[in-house]
Amino acid sequence: MRVNGGKLRAYLRRHRVFAVAVVLAAAVRVVAMLGYRPVMWFNDSYEYVSVALHPRPHPIRPDGYGFWLLLLKPFHSFGLVAITQHLMGLGIAVLMYALLRRRFGLPGWGATLATLPVLFDAYQIQLEHLVLSDVMFTLLVVGVVTLLLWHRKPTVRMGVAIGLLLALVTLTRTIGMAILVLVGVYLLVKRAGWRPILAIVLACGIPVVAYMGWFKAVHGKFAMTGSDGLILYMRTMAFAECAKMKPPPELVPLCNPDPPDKRKLSQYYLWSKEAPVHRYGGYRFTELNNELAGKFARQAILTQPADFLRVTARDFLRTFQWDRKVFPDPSTYEQYEFGVKERALPGWALYGGKSAASEMVSYEKGRARTTIVSPWADFLRSYQDYVYLRGTLLGGILLVGLAGLVQRWRRLGGPLLLPWLASVGLLLAPAATAEFDYRYVLPAVPLACLAAAITLRRGVPAVRLTRRRAAPAEPVVEPAPPKELIPTP
Repeated sequence: MRVNGGKLRAYLRRHRVFAVAVVLAAAVRVVAMLGYRPVMWFNDSYEYVSVALHPRPHPIRPDGYGFWLLLLKPFHSFGLVAITQHLMGLGIAVLMYALLRRRFGLPGWGATLATLPVLFDAYQIQLEHLVLSDVMFTLLVVGVVTLLLWHRKPTVRMGVAIGLLLALVTLTRTIGMAILVLVGVYLLVKRAGWRPILAIVLACGIPVVAYMGWFKAVHGKFAMTGSDGLILYMRTMAFAECAKMKPPPELVPLCNPDPPDKRKLSQYYLWSKEAPVHRYGGYRFTELNNELAGKFARQAILTQPADFLRVTARDFLRTFQWDRKVFPDPSTYEQYEFGVKERALPGWALYGGKSAASEMVSYEKGRARTTIVSPWADFLRSYQDYVYLRGTLLGGILLVGLAGLVQRWRRLGGPLLLPWLASVGLLLAPAATAEFDYRYVLPAVPLACLAAAITLRRGVPAVRLTRRRAAPAEPVVEPAPPKELIPTP
């Protein structure tokens, strides 16, 4: 026991800066658990829980997070759900730190600095306390990037592990498909060899195809969801004009007579009962509605490409505002804040006609409504006013990574290419296909920080961690090109 205790003390001394940061970050998360019990709720939360209670392929979003809630269901504790998500948040920081130390040789303080936005950002902590898929999705994506960058060329066995993680990414959020394509392109650029690439494709493809087969058996369409066309239609309502499009007769009911500058926010045109998609009658997420809405959206984009790019750029640039302005509406914005008022669970109908409130109580086997407890909640509200990553600072972090890509242009960006492109892609995709939302910003932050830290590592003294085992065959730190101007952080 003394030997083990000595090893632990030695380990903590080597990583003392990061260890202190993790302890402090965990303490803030404990305060969140004490101040808002058992969890906090978002509009999408109730459907995720409904999938856990009544397993089925959901027509709007894939079921990966719902399956996680299903695994935790026997404990009947939303408090446990929150604990696992706070551990996921800390796990993201641990993966970042380990990668930057072991693979890229950053000193402890430098690697810790890169993890601070994940560890201490108040909105990150609040997102972890919501019943939502975003934190789990972020952990899976960072896990994929960590495995890919840990070694210069993946083995077949590693390819299987990466593929399985990518399958979980895709089954958690549909944007995982784009991450899969990005990983494939990255491995081709790095000439990883066909065997690991094939292993990744098969390990990812088999679970995803199986899920799509299940979706077809229930909904009659071989797909991940039945909402992609409707969501893209929602995006085009910010600019689509039928006078310019001249759509065929079957798409005319989807036209909006209001000029674009007089319209409501994009999400209104999917979720409101007065939206044009309801003109076909019945449930909005039918295969016919999705197909017609998708056809309308594609025609709008092809007819008005400049307007589509303008709207996409406008929402993408919202990410980099200094202040968090109220958007898309006060109701949604307030759900990303540690609130003052306790709110009743909604009474709208879920699967089988059961109310959201009753279904949440059924999962918890007790009170599921958020209880706000002082003084812990008071502290968190004050904390959230000051401790978060400003959008402008995130833009600066991305520019640092971009500078690193430019420096390494002969090597196509080197190891920076994957985390930087993934970060930008996670920010750009919602702006292009749906609408800006603050929750979509946070998954991009750890990847942006990784890219910036890898760029700046040449401006700090490199370290080589001592190990009892034999040193790896490949160097831990990339050699710097001679006579290169060294940036300083």
